[in-house]
Amino acid sequence: MKGSTDPRARMLAGLSITERRLDAAGVVTSVIEAGEGPNLVLLHGGIECGGAMWSPVIARLAADHHVVVPDVPGLGESAPVERLDENTFTRWFDAVLAHTHADRPTLVAHSLLGSVVARYAVDHGDALDRLVVYAAPGIGRYRMPMRLRYVAVRCAIRPTARNEERFARFALLDLEATRALDPGWFEAFEEYQRARSAVPHVKRTMRRLIGSGTSQIPDDRLAKITTPTSLIWGRDDRMAPLDLAHHASATFGWPLHVIDRAAHVPHVEQPAAFVEALAAIESGERRQV
Repeated sequence: MKGSTDPRARMLAGLSITERRLDAAGVVTSVIEAGEGPNLVLLHGGIECGGAMWSPVIARLAADHHVVVPDVPGLGESAPVERLDENTFTRWFDAVLAHTHADRPTLVAHSLLGSVVARYAVDHGDALDRLVVYAAPGIGRYRMPMRLRYVAVRCAIRPTARNEERFARFALLDLEATRALDPGWFEAFEEYQRARSAVPHVKRTMRRLIGSGTSQIPDDRLAKITTPTSLIWGRDDRMAPLDLAHHASATFGWPLHVIDRAAHVPHVEQPAAFVEALAAIESGERRQV
């Protein structure tokens, strides 16, 4: 990957990973794997570039896990599906676990996919050892902020560098500070994100995922989740405010781990703190928030 002009390859440069494409319930799916140890599956949020967005934490997590990072159908490099409803997601996700031998993993699901996975866990929690719901709007009463609606629509219509920056400034607490962590990686991310945002089936997938991922899951359904469940959230999240996490933690007894100096994407904004929070969850530690 060194010296590559491909922005996805540049995002993943230097990582000791295996990339492959597999048939998961009829969906050609791009999967990244790294490391050995307990199974850890990372599902990206509603972002056009897919699982490559996890690259800032893959090396740290792969030091003591078998890390599996698929691109969700219709995003990243995975093929689209007609409709990513609960049944389609379940068939696809179960097939990914089977193909990657990721039996009973810890599953971390970000943003809109956190909402999708919470629904999955209601009836299929026995497939998971632990669930981490990460900045997911659907676990409470959610109303999309008007500023988010504005910047998201602009990006969808015209995925230009300027519109992507407007979106990033809302998603991140401090765009300049986050970019400065690794300027080369961030440049590759921005380039790859714009490229995928212009693909018609990616646009369709995003529209449908926003609709399903922001719909509230009734409390009585969430109360049926028996899998040990925890929450990770950025303290200054403007896209899915921290109040959602406080409500879910108080209602269901899910431990809440808040990451300071971060907004909606702590694994990119504060990667070391994100890995520390996940380690605390796996050790059973309860954080004060």
